[in-house]
Amino acid sequence: MPKLKNKAAAKKRFRFTATGKVRGTQSGKQHGMIKRTNKQIRNQRGTTVLSDSDAKIVKKMMPYR
Repeated sequence: MPKLKNKAAAKKRFRFTATGKVRGTQSGKQHGMIKRTNKQIRNQRGTTVLSDSDAKIVKKMMPYR
């Protein structure tokens, strides 16, 4: 059987924690900051752990992680 390829887009956007959870950037932070509250902008800094349903999709895209 040939090796499976990783999706390059997922490889660039997501990383795995030591326990195997998927970490990614916060959503809703690309544009339109004027209409967001300051609290929302503060809370969307950095990275977050993806939900189980989203993590399942990402793990399919990166089969050897």
